[in-house]
Amino acid sequence: MRLGVFGGSFDPIHNAHLFVAESVRLLEGLDRVLFVPTRNQRHRAPSHAGEADRCEMIRLAIAGNPGFALDETDVAPDATGYTADLLPKLQAKYPDAKLTFVIGADSLVNSTWRRFDEVLEALEYFAIAPRPGVRSDALARVIAAVPSALRERVRTLNVPEISESSSLIRSLVAQGRSARYLLPDAVWAYVVARGLYASEIS
Repeated sequence: MRLGVFGGSFDPIHNAHLFVAESVRLLEGLDRVLFVPTRNQRHRAPSHAGEADRCEMIRLAIAGNPGFALDETDVAPDATGYTADLLPKLQAKYPDAKLTFVIGADSLVNSTWRRFDEVLEALEYFAIAPRPGVRSDALARVIAAVPSALRERVRTLNVPEISESSSLIRSLVAQGRSARYLLPDAVWAYVVARGLYASEIS
């Protein structure tokens, strides 16, 4: 079995997340993509919505695709928020799986990754989705810093750059504007019903 591991805050999950997940599933021939929300975000501000809300929004968003699944390993009380700690837990949970980690180029370039060699060693592939605003030379520098023995595991996905983002959605909602059609209808209905992001300044 070949599994994609799509980690992130998903605060909230939106259509671009789903597009990238489906694209990598097909391009890399994955059996399933796991959406893995994180509780401890080492490189970002705390999530605006809690773990339960973010997990429920993922469930709603992926309900129609049998190639997607939610995995809550990284929101468990003992989760560290480090990918190097997450991957062995997932490998133990899915012992027969080969893992491909999916990440946006912005998260790779703008974050300081610790134990990156450990992450790559635990994976079949590390798949990078292009993001608007990320310079190709900046991405190339990060990839060039990967040890040559592991560099073949790093792949850049041939998918369009999509500017949609969770921060944009939170900003629109905080301004009292609609974010409908930027995220699945069921997720938008959940955001409205729960009053998520409405009183926050993104």
